[in-house]
Amino acid sequence: MSAHGAPKPMTARASGPLQGEAHVPGDKSISHRALIFGAMAVGETNISGLLEGQDVLDTAKAMQSFGATVENLGDGNWRVHGVGTGGFAEPDHVIDCGNSGTGVRLIMGAVATCPISVTFTGDASLNSRPMARVTDPLALFGTRAVGRAGGRLPLTLVGAQNPVPVRYTTPVPSAQVKSAVLLAGLNTPGETVVIEKEATRDHTERMLAGFGAQISTEETDEGHVITLKGQPELKPQTIVVPRDPSSAAFPVCAALITPGSDVLVPNIGLNPTRAGLFTTLKEMGADLTYENLREEGGEPVADLRARYSPAMQGIDVPPARAASMIDEYPVLSVVAANATGTTRMTGVKELRVKESDRIDAMARGLRGNGVTVRDGEDWWEVDGMGAGKVPGGFTCETFLDHRIAMSFLCLGLSTQAPVTVDDAGPIATSFPIFMDLMRQLGATLE
Repeated sequence: MSAHGAPKPMTARASGPLQGEAHVPGDKSISHRALIFGAMAVGETNISGLLEGQDVLDTAKAMQSFGATVENLGDGNWRVHGVGTGGFAEPDHVIDCGNSGTGVRLIMGAVATCPISVTFTGDASLNSRPMARVTDPLALFGTRAVGRAGGRLPLTLVGAQNPVPVRYTTPVPSAQVKSAVLLAGLNTPGETVVIEKEATRDHTERMLAGFGAQISTEETDEGHVITLKGQPELKPQTIVVPRDPSSAAFPVCAALITPGSDVLVPNIGLNPTRAGLFTTLKEMGADLTYENLREEGGEPVADLRARYSPAMQGIDVPPARAASMIDEYPVLSVVAANATGTTRMTGVKELRVKESDRIDAMARGLRGNGVTVRDGEDWWEVDGMGAGKVPGGFTCETFLDHRIAMSFLCLGLSTQAPVTVDDAGPIATSFPIFMDLMRQLGATLE
């Protein structure tokens, strides 16, 4: 069953060369944050290039439920009139975050120190995901979570009446957990401190600074230390959302494994905490180049050109890189299957608790298509078969996971027999134009 209706099977077949420009949607991580911070500012924030996938639209609806004015002006342009830090009103209905782990965890942080109660739910996939990793640190502020065992949705968050600042060390690298704590710290007196042993994507820190919050980061013996001064008056901003590197990963990787391909993906955000996949692909020997490097809205941006790369080699991906490419491992495993030699990925246990167990989902599908995969709790290995040598011919289960669906559809563009996914419906949560974009490049999806 799809996240948003009946299953929608789809098949990918070997294609001619992928050619042209791939204009992927706006960055999902930045889109969520732009709406939430705009709702917490005093005055009018204007956003262009917003990703209009279902995940982000669910966050927009949530901000409206808390009293912010959120307007869709068309063509990716949105206007948010915020209610100020701590100004959220108690909603009169359950907040449904659909499929979005990012959305629900950030929103939980934003409401945790407001004197309101909010009930959250989602689709079957989101309701199976662990939320204690967020609700446990939020409890340190004085917030209470009431709901199912294991902290799973549906649950009700009772905001702290008199929040106290916290000093919190994240047990695993997670930008969602870090961001939830920082968002809770906005409506808390004093300084809230988050310590990471490994730095994760820093969109929250960059954007908070842009909205006028007093926030600093430093490297110490404890790790990466972020300090936020509470109760600022956030100033409304004009935000240009760069295009999503996680979405760009699919046309880029498809081009690398499809003979004769040459694809340009313009205006991609290259925040160093997000660009680990592209570094890894280059190390494997991919013909991947950055053109027109520049900076927009405090974020590094470039145009990416990807060409067919039949001589790629398997590598050991360093575990320290995992946080910068955690969402891209599924499609990396597709590239690895088309390389020569073994690609080993370690430090990746976070993949076990995403929209699906992504290691298990990809391992099952790759094995069904003739690829040898070995995996453990925190690692997996893919034995590459060489360019164009993956047999294919298998129907892959997607487990309501958009990235699993897109990864296997990319695989099918270069396999000897077609590859089918049982449900392409969840792709709309993050990349609603995926099928049209890939077909325009020359992909055979049906």
